[in-house]
Amino acid sequence: MLDPALRQQIREDTFLALQELQASAGLTADHLVVIGCSSSEVVGKRIGSGGSLDAAAAIVEAVLAARNAYGFHVAFQCCEHLNRALVLERATMDKFRYEEVAVVPVPAAGGAVASTAHKHLDDPVMVEHILAHAGIDIGDTFIGMHLRPVAVPVRPSRRQIGEAHVTMAKTRPKLIGGARAVYILE
Repeated sequence: MLDPALRQQIREDTFLALQELQASAGLTADHLVVIGCSSSEVVGKRIGSGGSLDAAAAIVEAVLAARNAYGFHVAFQCCEHLNRALVLERATMDKFRYEEVAVVPVPAAGGAVASTAHKHLDDPVMVEHILAHAGIDIGDTFIGMHLRPVAVPVRPSRRQIGEAHVTMAKTRPKLIGGARAVYILE
């Protein structure tokens, strides 16, 4: 059981990170954000060694509060035991035209955060791959496989949530062409 003050701090730090990502990336209802998180790392343990449902609940609550406040879509990445499949709302899957797969994340196969998200979403589904517009990685879970091709780092004001290292990224369109290419029309 997490100390209530620590649980609240995890929730606040997660919401702040999403606020900062939203401000940097201009996230709207047309954008998808991937969340990768090791609750083990959040509580100071090695990834995959001691997941915390309390920490997971605080993180999922904060992510869903930010989603509701800003309108972007979210996908929660599972652990490697489910090949980093993702939990998202059926409406999100339909909007972005992803294909559903059959599996249910549990703490031992999927991770505490993904299994908690699966319980808290209105109509959860699982997909194997996405191309998110932005993402937050809490605890070095490697969300890059689910980001669009050109990721740009976003530096959070707080580099940790609990004991876990935090990185964030937004994406941008590829710059194509050569020496004569123009990228902004004046």
